[in-house]
Amino acid sequence: MYSIVLVDDHAIVREGFKRLIEMEPDLEVVAECRSADDAVEAVGLRRPDLVALDLSLPDGSGLPLIEHLRSVASDTRIVVLSMHDGEPYVSEALRRGASGYVTKGVAPEELVAGLRAVMQGECFLSSDLRKRRAERPSESRDPIHRLTAREREVFLLLAAGRAPKQVAGELGIGQKTVYIHRASLMGKLGAGSELDLYRMAAERGLLPRKN
Repeated sequence: MYSIVLVDDHAIVREGFKRLIEMEPDLEVVAECRSADDAVEAVGLRRPDLVALDLSLPDGSGLPLIEHLRSVASDTRIVVLSMHDGEPYVSEALRRGASGYVTKGVAPEELVAGLRAVMQGECFLSSDLRKRRAERPSESRDPIHRLTAREREVFLLLAAGRAPKQVAGELGIGQKTVYIHRASLMGKLGAGSELDLYRMAAERGLLPRKN
């Protein structure tokens, strides 16, 4: 019997997923959580085989929670169940340690297929995401390439540790404009903080080297 923790802030959604999962004789939902804090507690206590995680939670994004749960229980696999189907969310979720990503718009059977694939050690993407990736040139799979020229400038300065006021001064634009670009680029990149921006820039070798 495989144990599963469901994390979604909507009770009706959790109930629907639970009924679907428990129609399978070897799958069992051992805990339902509506927040990141609840999820951390449940995973630490239950040590489930798998966590089915929504990214939109009332106490913060599910993206940082992926890494946190992996640190709490490294053997627990994570499948994201989300309405967000943008490539930045998918790429970032997988980068942070998720083993699968299923959008909420696909057929229910894909959820069960995804859970089983991940529990067998595979990386699973729902059919709509696989199709979109197959149709997209490989370079554009990196969300950095989705940024406009100005967003990229703001991204690199924020990643390098500049405050929004400093960014505005260096680029000769208003501070309010910086915040607009910041919100847009963080959405495209699936980032939750400047630390996430720093990590993404550092991994790609985009930050200046320190002497």
